[in-house]
Order: sequence, then C-alpha cells, then structure tokens
Amino acid sequence: MQRRVLLLNTLRLAGLAAVGAGLVLPARSAPRGNGKYPFVLGVASGSPLPDSVVLWTRILYDPLNAAAMPETAFTVRWEVAEDEAFRNIAAHGTANALPALAHSVHVDVKGLRPGRWYWYRFMLDDAVSPVGRTRTAPGTLEMPGALKLAVASCQHWEFGYYAAHRHIAAAAPDLVAFLGDYIYEWGAYQLEHPQRAVRRDESFTLADYRARYAQYKSDPDLQAAHLAAPWIVTWDDHEVANDYGGLRDELLSPDFAARRAAAYQAWYEHQPVRLPAAGGFDDVRIYQRYDWGRLARFHVLDNRQYRSPQACPRPGRGGSASVYRAACAALADPERTMLGPHQESWLADGLKTARTRWNFIAQQTLMAQSSQVPLRQATDGRFWTDGWDGYPAARQRLLDTLRSSKAANPIVLSGDVHTFYAAELGAQDAPAVATEFCGTSITSSSRPQSRTEEYLKINPHIKYGRSDRRGFMLMDIRPERTMVLFQGLENVRKKASGIGTLASFAVDAGKPGFVLS
Repeated sequence: MQRRVLLLNTLRLAGLAAVGAGLVLPARSAPRGNGKYPFVLGVASGSPLPDSVVLWTRILYDPLNAAAMPETAFTVRWEVAEDEAFRNIAAHGTANALPALAHSVHVDVKGLRPGRWYWYRFMLDDAVSPVGRTRTAPGTLEMPGALKLAVASCQHWEFGYYAAHRHIAAAAPDLVAFLGDYIYEWGAYQLEHPQRAVRRDESFTLADYRARYAQYKSDPDLQAAHLAAPWIVTWDDHEVANDYGGLRDELLSPDFAARRAAAYQAWYEHQPVRLPAAGGFDDVRIYQRYDWGRLARFHVLDNRQYRSPQACPRPGRGGSASVYRAACAALADPERTMLGPHQESWLADGLKTARTRWNFIAQQTLMAQSSQVPLRQATDGRFWTDGWDGYPAARQRLLDTLRSSKAANPIVLSGDVHTFYAAELGAQDAPAVATEFCGTSITSSSRPQSRTEEYLKINPHIKYGRSDRRGFMLMDIRPERTMVLFQGLENVRKKASGIGTLASFAVDAGKPGFVLS
C-alpha cells in the first residue's frame, strides 16, 4: 500500500472535464508513445456481491484540460488476480471507455469466489493503472467472524486536506461506506486544497460536474482509500445542489430537472456502482441492499431523489429553514415523505426478510430528533427542516417498520451534519428501537463544540456529540458485538495530520442501545 500511495503522490492531478455526449462509438486503442498517463484519477471497486464486484476507472490524460480528450472510444483491458503479483489471474477482459460517459469504465466482474480478497488493474496500450485491492461478500450462508467497516461522508475540497482518507487506507478495512457529499458543487479549481474557501465556479452542467469530480478524484489520499477496499456509496445534496429536495432547489429554478440529471450522470460516471438498466439519468434508482453473509445486511438509502420538498421554506426560496413546529403546520402532514412510497416499501421488505445478525440502515443525515430549543410540550420545538426533523411522520413510519419487522439489531449510520453523534432512536420513555451513529465530515466545517454541548442538554436521547473534529467512523462488526470508534483528525488543515480515537461505543447483539466503552 505504501508503494501505491508513493506512486499516486507522484502524479500531478486536478480537474476540468468536458461534455461527453452522443452515440456509442466503435472502440479503439490509444496511440502508443503519446507520453500521457491515462489513469490520473486512479481506480476503484465497489458494490460487492458474493460472486461479483464492480471495477471502475476513467481515462483522462490531463484533468486540467479534459476538453483535449478525443471524441473517440478506447478499448481498456482489465485483470483480476488472486495475488498482488498477478500470477494467478481469476478473470480478465476488455471494456469500452466511451466519450458519452466521460470515458469512464464500469466492469461488473462475475464468477468470483465468495468472501475472498482480489487484486485488479486496468491497461490501456502500454499504460498500467495502480493496483487496487477488493473483495467479494461472503456467501449467503456463511457467518463471518468479523467485518471491519469504515464510514465516511462530506469531503468539501475547500475546507481541508483528505488526511482522513489516508488513515482509512491505513486501517485496511474490508469495506467502506460513503454516505454522501462526495463532491460539493462549488469552489475554485486548483491542484492543492486551498487555505480558505472561495465560493465560485458553481456546477450547473454535465461538464461542470465532471470537472468537479476530476478535481476531487485527483487527490492521492482519496485514491488510496479507494485502492484499499470496495466501497458502497449513496449520495446527498451537494452532488447536485445544496438542500435540494426531489425536483426543487433553493432557487426554485425552472430547469432544475436538467441540472439534476446532469449531476446524476456525472455521479454514475465516477463511482464503482451497479445500477439497474435505465433509459437516462432523469430518475436513477440507487437504493440497494448488500448482505455480508449472515453477519450483516446493509440497506443503502436515497433520501434526496424521492423526498417531498422541505416544509415552510423562506419566502421565494426552496431548501431548508429552521422553524418552530407550532408555526409550520406542514411538518405534521402524514403524506410528506423522505424516501418515497416505493423505497419505503422496499425497505420494509428488506427488513422483514433479513436473516442477518445485524441490520445497518446506511443513509445520509441525522435521524434522531434534534430540537434547537428546549421542549416544554409536544407541540413545541424549533427544528431544521432538511433533516429527518423536517419529516417527522416519515421518520415515525420508518421506526414503526423497524419495530414491526423484528429485524435483528438495527443500527442507523448517518452523515451530513459534520458532527459525531451517538443516539438511541425511539419514542420517549420507551425502549430504543435502534441505535444511531452519525459520523463527522472528512473536511467540511461544523458548528463550535460549545453549541453542540447545548444540543446535548436539550436532546437527552443523543448521548454523545462532537463537532470540532473532522474524521470518520471505524467499526468492528462481529456476531456478538459491534464496536464503533469515532476517529478524529488533529488538524484537517495539515496534510500529514495525525488521528486519534475520540470515543468508542459497544452495541451487544440482542440488547438495544449502546455503552460508551
């Protein structure tokens, strides 16, 4: 891994990409000897099943001038091996990198053995990509002894270095779950993470979003985290626009549907995901479930695409607001949804049929109620409408589903709010129906810790909160117990920042709630 990171650090990478549209073109090999390295954005794997995994790369010679890419397709070779030296090839083939999809490559490698590590690489002419490590999920009847999971979200380029990803790679997880805000839609294009945020160059078109992904994926530490293990991913708002809900954005833009479709396409072009066949990117189903043998089921949600727009926005605007419950009757509307009826039904079925020891709800934002003022009566309270607090009826339906499904040991994994939280979910004065662990951001800024301490006093079901540190969650999942570590960087503004454990928690199988260990 150190050799790979060293290789990546020698590459000068950053981003501007061009529009890729048009018909599927015949593939051809790149000319020999052009002196340009085509894998500057690295490689990645994800969506692991017992017999398959998705491999990803994108052919791009110069992220600062993607418009120079030819409007032709390339034939890319790929190999999967049982050893890092590629002596025992398990699978191989070719794939077309098409300009219509920004010369991205998605290979769904099938016929692999369950529950084992593999190594993979891509080749274009005489250029060879970095070597990635991936693994398949265990067989459906297997009970693995352990699963090491890293959970991350919210990596705004403008607010610090990706040292957390370096530490994720060093932790050598079996799996990484990324819960949204992989990119942010604005910021200056430059090789280095800036020392201060500059709000400019907001993304609106397919070319804009491709450029943003090229910038973010140029980072060597992010590439190293992708090399270390397969990822399962979902999106949040900033992959498109701040606080959008369904087909409504903050500006109430009449052409927002086209912008969203462009952003969805760029997300697909840059993630190692397996999507159902679709005719376009206007509506892209990304909610999926992954079983890790009989140990864990991951229900990966999409709480952006199908949600009702936020209640009681500011006059003339869309997006979120902080509102008093008594002054916003729409909050109580039982028809309002965060997931949409089809996804709610899908989740209920997945929970009901789960036979795994643990059930993880991997989703975007804090689910625990987080009032901003002390509650004196049931109709009181001031709430932020972009999170689950803005959809209380939908949240209650989900909690009721968890309870009625009798799914074993549910744990909600959350991001978005740039704060570490540990909470117990359920009605007041009743046993918890689920445990929630919310991770802080990779870089994105948050509120002062003093304000978070006030939130903890107001919301006693949230047992822990830490907003002054950036980092990720590291989990050790075993049949009898799940351990959760909140890993916090010393200084997100330093490339070489160290990291430490801020808090650790234990959840025992069969016992709702957690203990601070």
